[in-house]
Amino acid sequence: MNLPHVPVRFDDARPRALTIAHDVAAEGMDVLLVRDVLGRFALLVDDREKDVLAAQAIAWSERLTADLQRYAADRPLLLASSLFSADDLLDSERTQSDPLHPPVDGHGGVRLLDNTVVGEDWAQVSTPTVETDGSRTHRTALYGFKGGVGRTTATAILARHLADQGHVVLVVDLDLESPGAGPLLAAGALMPRHGIVDQLVESAVNNADDLELVAPTGYAPRTGQGELWVAPARGRDTQEVPYSYVDKLNRVYADIPGMDFADRLAAAVRACEDAVVREGESGRRPNVVLLDSRAGIHDIAAVAISRLCDLALLFGADNRQTWVGYGDLFAAWHASGQARAIREKLRMVASMVPESPQRPMGAYLESFREHSWGCFSVLYDDDVPEPETGRLAPGAFSPSLEDDSAPHHPIPILFEPGLVGLDADSAPGWQDRAFVQAAYRDFLATATLLITADPQSDEGPR
Repeated sequence: MNLPHVPVRFDDARPRALTIAHDVAAEGMDVLLVRDVLGRFALLVDDREKDVLAAQAIAWSERLTADLQRYAADRPLLLASSLFSADDLLDSERTQSDPLHPPVDGHGGVRLLDNTVVGEDWAQVSTPTVETDGSRTHRTALYGFKGGVGRTTATAILARHLADQGHVVLVVDLDLESPGAGPLLAAGALMPRHGIVDQLVESAVNNADDLELVAPTGYAPRTGQGELWVAPARGRDTQEVPYSYVDKLNRVYADIPGMDFADRLAAAVRACEDAVVREGESGRRPNVVLLDSRAGIHDIAAVAISRLCDLALLFGADNRQTWVGYGDLFAAWHASGQARAIREKLRMVASMVPESPQRPMGAYLESFREHSWGCFSVLYDDDVPEPETGRLAPGAFSPSLEDDSAPHHPIPILFEPGLVGLDADSAPGWQDRAFVQAAYRDFLATATLLITADPQSDEGPR
């Protein structure tokens, strides 16, 4: 009796390919597992110091084809000795070690090179360095897996609060498909002639000199020392030339020779910071930059969180969509070996927390915290004690559910119906109203401490 054919699907392919890679490595070979943009795998074996027998190569190739089916590459097995540029692949900075299987003595190493059309920057985690003069620019990304959680409104209120503390604050609107931070922050003020999309488009053809990228919002901070600037996604309309926003947006994500999209976006943010120095009367550089990121698993969010910021405030509501989305994202960081690097940047925000007799605020936040901890636990270290000592591994990062300084612990923003559908142009001074200040009180206090901490010290965000 013939058994029914069971196809190998995308989710099946990676663990099967890694199993084969580790079996080959057990024979003393360093191997690189390469996945192409369609998800198909090829195994590159470094045979330059240890010969591979013809029978071995045939057996490995046949196993890859049989076990991976449609997810085996056309050439499933490659030998480094037969490639002209094997070192370009084997020594690529984009390769990742298998985080689930540490190296074993006597075995070769196993690394993975994942080629994707979008989203690759989620797995390229780094933290901005200090400025050349030794000063620190605190860059914070505000992100929500789903839209409609009040992220942009919170960005505007937080920006004014930080300016009131004497900081030079720049808000960069990176929600290019749904821009809104500019009009909300600078209601009544003149927007700059150009936006982030203009910088991305013009710089691609070396034509970005003298762009007008930032504008003061017109807000007068309480201390007299602070400044509040905005870099909108979209520039200002003029009567002379139509502003072709959609046509520009269709071109901003392209890589150019010597510069991928991540580098281009980083350069655009830097250009906005430089513009504040150039155009401001004080000549001061922004020491706080708030990046209003696009929602969802998107390249802009990947770059903003993984590369551009030293703190990411993750907005969400206590519902299935939030936790499934963040669960997928955290699992991807774990699988790519980035858990330790990324978790130090993150902090959850419980946005638009409701208060009702059926579900009191305290019960809502307790449920939020439990679900948040369930998602974050994949990024935390194993809390199983060492068999010999009965103690946790030194330096292990495994905060408890109740730890109010941990990334999973929610910073609350209360739901305020008066902010729904707010038109900033027709409601001057809306941020100063008592009900707004009450809704954002805990968020402003905690976020300010996290943002202004030194991420390179023990007092940085945890």
